[in-house]
Amino acid sequence: MTPHAALNALTGIDGLLSEEERDLASMVRKYADDRLRPHLADWFEAGDLPAREIAKDLGGLGLLGMHLDGYGCGGSSATAYGIACLEMEAADSGLRSLVSVQGSLAMTAIHKFGSEEQKQEWLPKMAAGDAIGCFGLTEPDFGSDPAGMRTRARRDGDDWVLNGAKMWITNGTVADVAIVWAQTDARIRGFVVPTDTSGFEAREVKHKMSLRASKTAELSFTDLRLPGSAILPEVKGLRGPLSCLSEARFGIVFGAMGAARDCLETALEYADTRKVFDKALGGYQITQMKLADMALELTKGVLLALHLGRLKDGGGITNEQVSLGKLNNCREAIKIARECRTILGANGITLEYPIIRHANNLESVMTYEGTSEVHQLIIGQALTGSSAFR
Repeated sequence: MTPHAALNALTGIDGLLSEEERDLASMVRKYADDRLRPHLADWFEAGDLPAREIAKDLGGLGLLGMHLDGYGCGGSSATAYGIACLEMEAADSGLRSLVSVQGSLAMTAIHKFGSEEQKQEWLPKMAAGDAIGCFGLTEPDFGSDPAGMRTRARRDGDDWVLNGAKMWITNGTVADVAIVWAQTDARIRGFVVPTDTSGFEAREVKHKMSLRASKTAELSFTDLRLPGSAILPEVKGLRGPLSCLSEARFGIVFGAMGAARDCLETALEYADTRKVFDKALGGYQITQMKLADMALELTKGVLLALHLGRLKDGGGITNEQVSLGKLNNCREAIKIARECRTILGANGITLEYPIIRHANNLESVMTYEGTSEVHQLIIGQALTGSSAFR
């Protein structure tokens, strides 16, 4: 029995999925096995990947903006989107980030808050993978506190002029369009910015030790002039970007469990084949205790993700519940990755196996779309009714 089959036999998780959901998981897993896994170690080591080629693949599979309706998007359930994120992150967190930033951030912002012209211009191309988007909210000095952003847009006749900078922007160096949030005289507003606009610059972030198979950029805007039609007309204030972040966090709730599952399956296979003192490593009590505890936490995390998916599909999910899922599943995923590394010993630190790559990536997943501390405070406020942010 394969490690994947053994885990499923123990947990019975597949029995909670519809036939359509199981088929989707199998399709994404096969794509990852055939197209991504043979190259992941090299992409991670090189700090590069063929993002445009992969985006075209993902568009062909219907995974980009798959949970949105119309404009070439699939209109799938939230749970189906989460399952796709889980399978993508079982390959690599950076590749799930490509899907998440494209669909849950950039496309969702246009779909929810854009004009009909903006939707018609960008969403079909983005759904097909013919155009890549990024999401400019975080700044060098403002991560957890986006309200303090310094990027500013001012009116100049019928136009807008942007000045400022954004940091840690996934897809930034390969994007065709950026959703940029900026202070204006009338609250924070979002702008649809073609990246070939004069005054737009994207510089790749180098020397990362995490999410290396992902394009990360610093964006700068210098007297960047946009027509009045570039503004997202249907939202003002932080409600816009924060609602998009909640969509991305939801994908992470599932995705983190994909990384954890891949680590555990790797450790199970290794423990079965590695001989220590003339006996399989998996035959020792301490190894079995580690494996049992990790299988337990993985199962709980996947069940929590599915529960939140069903709530979201029923229209009843809250941002606090998404925070609950992200906090728990990111915490447990990185614990599982680190424990699996101990089972592989020295082999666990090489890129011959995926565990150290997942562990490094999960350091970023713990931080982006809200740090663990931010989600603790969100949950604490839900429990006590008192905000501890300030």
